Amino acid sequence: MPKMIRASLTRWLLTSTACVLATGCLLGTASSDADDWSGWMGDNRDGVYRETGIVQEIPSDGLPVKWRVPVGAGYAGPAVADGKVYLFDYQMEGGKIVNSPNLRGELKGKERLLVLDAQSGKELWSYSYERPYSISYPAGPRATPTVDGDRVYLLGAEGDLTCLNTSKGDVIWQRNLPKSFGAEVPIWGYSAHPLVDGDLLYTMVGGAGQGVVAFDKRTGKTAWKALDVPAGYCPPQIIEAGGTRQLVVFHPQGVQSLDPATGDSHWLIPMKPSYEMSIAQPMVSGGRMYASSIHSEAMMADLGTDQPTAKAIWHGETKNAVHCSNAPPMFVDGVVYGTDCLTGKLIAVDGDNGDRLWETFEATKPDEKRMIKHGTAFLTRIGDSKRYLLFSETGELIIADLTADGMKQLGRMQVVEPTNEAFGRPVVWSHPAYAEHTAFIRNDKEIVAVDLQQK
Repeated sequence: MPKMIRASLTRWLLTSTACVLATGCLLGTASSDADDWSGWMGDNRDGVYRETGIVQEIPSDGLPVKWRVPVGAGYAGPAVADGKVYLFDYQMEGGKIVNSPNLRGELKGKERLLVLDAQSGKELWSYSYERPYSISYPAGPRATPTVDGDRVYLLGAEGDLTCLNTSKGDVIWQRNLPKSFGAEVPIWGYSAHPLVDGDLLYTMVGGAGQGVVAFDKRTGKTAWKALDVPAGYCPPQIIEAGGTRQLVVFHPQGVQSLDPATGDSHWLIPMKPSYEMSIAQPMVSGGRMYASSIHSEAMMADLGTDQPTAKAIWHGETKNAVHCSNAPPMFVDGVVYGTDCLTGKLIAVDGDNGDRLWETFEATKPDEKRMIKHGTAFLTRIGDSKRYLLFSETGELIIADLTADGMKQLGRMQVVEPTNEAFGRPVVWSHPAYAEHTAFIRNDKEIVAVDLQQK
């Protein structure tokens, strides 16, 4: 089961009312009164928020804010587990942030993990280390912390892979990917949120025979290495399809399935996004997988039923599909929803053929016409409903119904200011965490806890 083991397993077993399958072949967890968000896109990495008792809409005066805490800069979303919030940021000490897609900015400072009490925002402990930056868009780390029981795993923008205990932040093991593997740091920094499954931790490294690497999660020793590909920016994921548990990686040369235990390849569908920008996690539903990237790169694949195979059904074109960049799409009941980097709009797509069903600026910035695109909104489905939490690049939290017929907004509120910059406009590019009936949202100056409890 791709759900991480954590100390709250007992509570989960006692309070769960039904075993729910997440979208597609990803194995779900049970709906419960309270849950954790222990890493990228939640415990199951499927972008589904399974707590019950969540507000149905956002009133005109907004939802209550529980607390606000100052933080440093970064793109890494928070993680929440066992009553603690894990926030990875950058404490800049020198240099200047200049966001140029072709220029590596030079900064001096520290990467820091800040751990807070989820209810009060009180600092519990922190861990930091010196880390000069030489990357493009150098605001801070990209990868969300991954919590697994009494350990938390970090992947810094320059390739520092660290395991800490969750009680006090003591270092259990460390690896630096460039030093350990001779790997080249991607121009936009290491971004593949570490994935823990069983006894192994997976992340993208890059290079000959080491595109993806599995580590012993307890010791940091290399378990296996595979693929002659650059690292790209997309995290690995576990799916179950064709009667087989598979490790799927979207790298700059395609979408590929591996044996999680050995790294042996099951299948590869070639797909070469521009500038090696394999970013958005492919999403699975109903035995199919949707993958997309910038420009017109997109693909729908049919996954095998009795063996691990995959075959492309259709490919994206300029005016069909949805071409996602830093925010992954959602694929639900045969419809793909995502923000498109060509138009800047939220677009719904027919999964059978790639036809666009509708499109709107409402999720990014209402009625805006852009010279430069790349609209971003992070989509999170609420249980198995048609309701979604959307976090816009404008810093707004939105609740909306998303169906094949359109988007019905159910309220929005400004939570944080868009403190970063992209293409000349202010943005915030950080996926929230949803846990303990709370939305945990950060920008480059603060993290905010917004109450989602239905009163």
